[in-house]
Amino acid sequence: MAEEKVNVLIVEDESIVALDLASGLERDGYHIAGIADNAEEAQQLFNENDIDIVLMDVNIIGDKDGIDTATEILKQKAVPIIYLTAFTDSATIDRIKQTHPAAFLSKPYNLTNVRIAIDLAVNNFAVSREQAPTGKIIPLDKDTSRNTASPEREMILRMNDHIFVKSNYAFVKLKLNDLLYIETDNNYTSIITTDKKFLLRLSLNQLLEKINYRALVRIHRSYAVNINAIQSFNEQEIEINQQHLPIGRNYKEEFLKHFDFS
Repeated sequence: MAEEKVNVLIVEDESIVALDLASGLERDGYHIAGIADNAEEAQQLFNENDIDIVLMDVNIIGDKDGIDTATEILKQKAVPIIYLTAFTDSATIDRIKQTHPAAFLSKPYNLTNVRIAIDLAVNNFAVSREQAPTGKIIPLDKDTSRNTASPEREMILRMNDHIFVKSNYAFVKLKLNDLLYIETDNNYTSIITTDKKFLLRLSLNQLLEKINYRALVRIHRSYAVNINAIQSFNEQEIEINQQHLPIGRNYKEEFLKHFDFS
């Protein structure tokens, strides 16, 4: 499948709260990789799963609290951490700051607040890694006058060999190599996978520059294709997933350079 759900790890010692949160996020399209109520279990789940976001309660079972656990987790892999806590004293906040969290929620919270926190977490995490070779943020249009049916206006986040595209309440995780082609119509660009289409307010040039994925090759003023997904081609067109896309005269020579005809 081209589309993957974003993996969320919940670390929370109140089981009813954790299950309710997990249920709400799953309805929104996220995948709950696991629920833990202590540091050891949290680290085990983190190591056994490809976690994208951690929701971390500060007060958990055992000698290590959530801040200690987050510190250990971040030594394994940098991921956005969202803290969930009823403790807002200065000492706790100072300790939390040392782990550079992506977002913070004071209990009690509701699902809407968690959704907002996840958006902030992804955004803040992307910004903090914007200059890193493995991470890049692609800011899009900020026109708030469009409704929820409008093209995605938040962002595309590239991390390693994946991009995260905002769809409804959740971020959808896509492998770059699973993208089939990109099609543009004026200022709107569609990312096409085998079973999904994501409409963005972004030009094709901007998208190709920001994603910076070498397998995406421009073949026409309106199309770029993943050369790994090509089924067949001739001098006039390319076939991908039973779709026939034209090869523009000005792009033919550059396209053919990607193949060794010797």
